[in-house]
Amino acid sequence: MRGVEQVPWLYDAGLALLERTGLARWRSWLARGTSCGRVLDLGCGTGRNLPLFSSGVSAAGIDPCFAALRKARRRAPGVAFVQARAEELPFRDGAFDTVVSGLAFCSVGDVPRGLAEVRRVLNAGGVLRMLEHVRSKGRMSAWLQDRAQPAWTWFTGGCRPNRDTEAAVAAAGFKIDGATYRARGGMRRFEARPDRVQGFREHGSREFGARARMPP
Repeated sequence: MRGVEQVPWLYDAGLALLERTGLARWRSWLARGTSCGRVLDLGCGTGRNLPLFSSGVSAAGIDPCFAALRKARRRAPGVAFVQARAEELPFRDGAFDTVVSGLAFCSVGDVPRGLAEVRRVLNAGGVLRMLEHVRSKGRMSAWLQDRAQPAWTWFTGGCRPNRDTEAAVAAAGFKIDGATYRARGGMRRFEARPDRVQGFREHGSREFGARARMPP
């Protein structure tokens, strides 16, 4: 589905406007909390998180939109990029210390499968850092989200405003760290860790960067 999320200049313009209203501070928290190690920016889009990572980070970015990855590479030329979906991460088990998800899981087709993949590629002490919008707690607001969802999903190319990503993270076996949890309206930011280490069956995963497809 092609929508705003698949038109890099238009998507960037919309995010730049949101960042002027406070999103920039939350994005900074999301990226700058990763001080070292291997980091996967899941749903990196045009790469707005990537320049904010510290110099000690070895980063990879994935996104299903090739046009977005081309712009991300211009923004962060030293990063390895992979065209892939959250549901099928092309990395070995335990490849990353941190997975960062900024406004990404609202557009993932199969959320439980995507979160299972995140668990698989995190190492034993790994952490998921998320910045997402979620389903409203208010009945009227949630009803409005439900009514708007089909048109909004079509317009954006995948975003579902009524998705309760916070609940999905807990249901996938992650424990949200209350000390990092912040809520503002429909926005959430937090760290989460798997409740326990589980074995995952490899399905075509490879070493970090082995299948990186670098946009020209």
